[in-house]
Amino acid sequence: VYDTSEQHANETMDRIHQQLITYHQLYDIYNTYDNINNLATVNQNAGIAPVKVDDKILDLVEYAISMDELTGGRMNIAMGSVLAIWQDYRDAGTETPESAQLPPMDELQAADAYANIGNIVIDRPAGTLYLTDSETQIDVGAIGKGYAGQQIIAALRAGGVTNLLLSIGGNVCSIGNRPDGTGWKVGIQNPYSDGNLCVVAVAGQHVVTSGTYERFFTVDGRNYHHIIDPATLMPSVLYDSVTVISSDSALADALTTGLFCMPPDEGMALIERLPDTEVLWVLPDG
Repeated sequence: VYDTSEQHANETMDRIHQQLITYHQLYDIYNTYDNINNLATVNQNAGIAPVKVDDKILDLVEYAISMDELTGGRMNIAMGSVLAIWQDYRDAGTETPESAQLPPMDELQAADAYANIGNIVIDRPAGTLYLTDSETQIDVGAIGKGYAGQQIIAALRAGGVTNLLLSIGGNVCSIGNRPDGTGWKVGIQNPYSDGNLCVVAVAGQHVVTSGTYERFFTVDGRNYHHIIDPATLMPSVLYDSVTVISSDSALADALTTGLFCMPPDEGMALIERLPDTEVLWVLPDG
């Protein structure tokens, strides 16, 4: 962050850190926290009772449902049970590579039977979130970080911050540009090496990348990554990397996942309809 005072800059950074902790705790599906009803609480109460939650959760879930519609069902936050199975097998395969195996398709299909986004009920007047089926689970890993980044950036802008670059692991958000007038330089990682595929200059835009190289495990010499196609319940095989540049970090985050499971012609048609949004696809042939 550029500022006229180091102390004020540090105060801004502390504020960002505290906001990130708040969003992390609210959107966490693995842990609960004292005096907070978060998404883990909602998942635990699936099929039991509506849970009163912070508006930050209702806003995220509402937005995520709209992104699932935009991407033709490819950004389904109700797939938590399916994704949890994949994570268990990925964790086991990472810890003991010699015995790594794929989850059985019948197990995935059984979980997918409950991945109906219509099972998510938002009650705005009551301020509650409810999963109508006890087997349905929410997972916002495909959008939570980008959405939180967008909200934090909006608050910083409103608070007078004019020049800032914020990197949250694969999600890079910017306000303004560098004080010398040039754009912020953001590297797009090469999926096949530690270097950059290219560098983009942004001023007020956000850059989000999803790739097969981030989280994966190996079975019989083949890598299986973490981006699961809702149509096949298997890792998408269409791309090795998808980067979205947009003035909206939440949109960019959702799109990297949605586009990963969308054929190139369909993905390009979608992007052409969206203003101020550009995409870089890296196909498996490099």
